[in-house]
Amino acid sequence: MQRDTDQPRTKRIISKVMWLLLAGCLLLVACGGQKEHTLVGQTMGTTYHIKVVAGRSVDMKTLQTRVDARLEQINQSMSTYRPDSEINRFNALNETATPFAISPDFLRVMLAAREVYRLTGGALDCTVQPLVNLWGFGQQGPLDQVPTAAEVESVRALVGFDRIDIAVSGHLSKQRPDVTLDLGAIAKGYGVDQVAILLNGMGFRQFLVEIGGEVYAAGQRLDGRPWRVGINQPERNAPADAIHAVVQLQDRALATSGDYRQYYEIDGRLFAHILDPRTGYPVRTDVVSATVIADNCTFADGLATALVVMAAGEGLALLDDLPGVEGLIITRSADGTLTNLPSQGFAALVD
Repeated sequence: MQRDTDQPRTKRIISKVMWLLLAGCLLLVACGGQKEHTLVGQTMGTTYHIKVVAGRSVDMKTLQTRVDARLEQINQSMSTYRPDSEINRFNALNETATPFAISPDFLRVMLAAREVYRLTGGALDCTVQPLVNLWGFGQQGPLDQVPTAAEVESVRALVGFDRIDIAVSGHLSKQRPDVTLDLGAIAKGYGVDQVAILLNGMGFRQFLVEIGGEVYAAGQRLDGRPWRVGINQPERNAPADAIHAVVQLQDRALATSGDYRQYYEIDGRLFAHILDPRTGYPVRTDVVSATVIADNCTFADGLATALVVMAAGEGLALLDDLPGVEGLIITRSADGTLTNLPSQGFAALVD
């Protein structure tokens, strides 16, 4: 029979074990608990911001080195501002007989661009570079006078994504030697996706990647809630951080395009940087902003640009027709009033 005098000793042992367990838990929180790490850098003529929820001991310097190296690969492939980039070497090709070998990065972006081109009836056309230059949104800078109708028609003859043949083996061929590419409408989204793939491959499951306003959110925030992503107020004079709406994002991508940031004025007329490749002129619809939420940012980025080119009703019908895709189109009336046109499932994502 156990003596009563053993009970205090047993309690002391239990108390000591519990204290050790509590101390171990506190030590774990202090040294190895989760926190939100932030990376900031520059790429593709803009900035990137990355938030990673991970242990306190994660090597963020090594992580940033790997992120920068991956983005450098993409930039070297698709930047029209680098004379020796892959895209500029293709643009300089002045023949149709010889297929041009491209990297896996270039091929993935071209296939995605072709998909959006077909879905939108040519509203996104990555051969639009000659028109971009003609209208003063290229490297030459703004114009002093508006191009004539004859100039627009002459340059528009050089545009047409279907004039480039894409072989899944990794080759491009031109149907006419003077066709060129500009992947600026979709490359940032691809960069976001590739950084997300890199982070996932390194074992991270909770993070937010943003490049120039295009976003991918994986998992949840540190507090266990979905990531919150803002959609900019589509006003020309609005501060860069002015928010029109906030959505909850988890394991999805978001991209926004609009005509309210890059534009210039000639003789009292405003010309936006988004061009309609089908007409050769800057967009003339009442759409001022389009946001797309999709499984990957490459597609979302390209589609958002196309939706600004398309008529609002046509774009909204396309959003509702695409499985797993949501979005918000914002229009401006003649008196400046903004109107939200959300897709059928968009409201469920609004915070």
